[in-house]
Amino acid sequence: AAAAGGGGNTGTGRDTAQAAAEPPLPSALSQSQIYALNRVMTELEQQQFDSFCKQMQGSGE
Repeated sequence: AAAAGGGGNTGTGRDTAQAAAEPPLPSALSQSQIYALNRVMTELEQQQFDSFCKQMQGSGE
């Protein structure tokens, strides 16, 4: 039961750490698709941030 909790298994722990540090990209996504998705997500994040700022300004006054 103690081994299942982790900590004692250095071999598998090292493997999962390497996999988590550098996840393989899906080969189906091309670089242009990734850039397009990044642009869309950046715009969405900016819209949400602007909306948040307006809410904070409204509640602060």
